[in-house]
Amino acid sequence: MNITDVSVVDPRDGSITAHQNLRITKDGRIEHVGASAEPDVGEPVVEGRGRFAVPGYVDLHAHPLNLGDPTAELGLMLAFGITGYRQMSGTTALLRNRPAATPERPALLGLPGAVLTPINAGRAETAVAEVRRQAADGADFIKAALITPEVYFAVQAEADRLGLPVVGHLPGGIDVRAARFRSIEHIGPGFGVLAGCSCHEDDLRAGAVRSPIKAPPFPIPFADRLAGFLLGRIVRNPAQLTSPAGLRATRDAIDSFDEAKARELARHFAAQGIWNCPTLIRIKSQELCDTGDFAADPNLKYVTARERRQWAAAARAFAKKFDAEAHDIFAEQFALQLRLVRILDEEGAPLLAGTDAVGAAWVIAGSSLHEEFDLLAEAGLTPLRILQTTTSDAARFLGRDDRAGTIEAGKEADLVLLDADPTAAVGNLHTVSGVVRAGRFFDTGSLAALKERATGR
Repeated sequence: MNITDVSVVDPRDGSITAHQNLRITKDGRIEHVGASAEPDVGEPVVEGRGRFAVPGYVDLHAHPLNLGDPTAELGLMLAFGITGYRQMSGTTALLRNRPAATPERPALLGLPGAVLTPINAGRAETAVAEVRRQAADGADFIKAALITPEVYFAVQAEADRLGLPVVGHLPGGIDVRAARFRSIEHIGPGFGVLAGCSCHEDDLRAGAVRSPIKAPPFPIPFADRLAGFLLGRIVRNPAQLTSPAGLRATRDAIDSFDEAKARELARHFAAQGIWNCPTLIRIKSQELCDTGDFAADPNLKYVTARERRQWAAAARAFAKKFDAEAHDIFAEQFALQLRLVRILDEEGAPLLAGTDAVGAAWVIAGSSLHEEFDLLAEAGLTPLRILQTTTSDAARFLGRDDRAGTIEAGKEADLVLLDADPTAAVGNLHTVSGVVRAGRFFDTGSLAALKERATGR
């Protein structure tokens, strides 16, 4: 395949080299980049004039493989320019039988075993045994959620011994500076990272809300399935579980926010190599769940009727449970989280683009990453920084920067063609008019067909 006369964007520094010809092998490698290359005779030619080539987008927090048949959702992701993703929840079966890579699907770039919860990791010894099982099954990382600080430290120690990174949700009540996550998801979640930015930090940690899932008194069979079922019910909108005490603590976290402490914490993350995957679209869909713009999103046509009903019900439940004062607290919390993301970026703390699709209310596979781009811009990131969070920095985080993240000879040819300069405006990141995945080119018609396949379900 040949892409001719295209402008190649280097996301590392934002430089753009115009009038480049790309030669791509059938097995999906970039063979040549340069102004002098002549198209291979007999090979397909893609006209790149007026277009910008960037590395394929990566969604660093997604759950499409939670579905029995993720074909439509994976197709949607590809249609919106996503050529790779980190699956953030797994099972023993998935680890032992990873889905085969195909050009019609984004590449699976990371997979854990079952998420650690009080069901399978309620005590240190059971948690350590679970980490060992997942390591033996080939997990790429360990994901923790809703576990206690005591369990977390046991998990981290065992994962370190086995050479596995730990990512996920900060345990309630933990000193964020003591956690050594490879990536912190959802800015905590809750006010996890915000607690570390408060002048009332000790009080917030002491009163932290504990897990809504309780550890069973004895080992139970099919713990992974039970944990998955319980998490599935919570995941739609965890903010729905916020208690009056939780709202008061959130109010305190907002009122006691200390920017100097926030910047100090951001510098700590930068120095320790701790990444943050904010998933701002996910946070917004929780904390502003009944906002009308979600229900009016035209991309809801790509969601099944069942999901639309569930999401609408979640919005109604949110509106019913929380009064105007609570809604104001949630809105202020989200605004502060946007501000915190800007501080993280300004202080050099590494950031990743992710969404939490599939399963979360109002978070639509594919289109949600573009919403994430817009929210990162609202937080204050430049278009180039946003591009980096989903391309070159994503490759660096995954340890793949020797083969992905930039458009260079010898690297993987997972690419996106844009109709406008992505370094000039965040909106230009949305102008996807072509995708190359594993040596196959998807033009605008092919991308539209992938979207159409998801409609009317």
